[in-house]
Amino acid sequence: MTAIALKKATESLLAEINRLIPQLSSSATAMTLAELEALINRDGTTLFGIEEAGEVVGMLTLVTFKIPTGTRAWIEDVVVDEKVRGKGFAKALVTAAIDEARKAGASTVDLTSRPAREAANALYRSMGFEQRETNVYRKSLT
Repeated sequence: MTAIALKKATESLLAEINRLIPQLSSSATAMTLAELEALINRDGTTLFGIEEAGEVVGMLTLVTFKIPTGTRAWIEDVVVDEKVRGKGFAKALVTAAIDEARKAGASTVDLTSRPAREAANALYRSMGFEQRETNVYRKSLT
């Protein structure tokens, strides 16, 4: 099982991603094909997917960017279809993102996960992620 960078926006890929989005966020809206194309083509952003039986059953987004103190990498929007969880798909996705972040020159990879997502947090710890002592702030712009 190998996670791959999704490079081409198609109607079928869009449908598979839009099937996963509600499992990731109850407030997120479905993507359009134009939004998917823009995401895939954005510099510093890699959308990874993983398939089972020819269908995308998981995805994550890796964002890399340069700041004065170096190259940073963030993993966002990790989701595996609830029908196939526990098979190692998330680990394969995160491993692919870590490899890509390393190639981009990042020395660390950050991510966040709600405490209630116990399986996800256990996975991240098992892969060497350490919980940081920091505050995460959000300001709504809508």
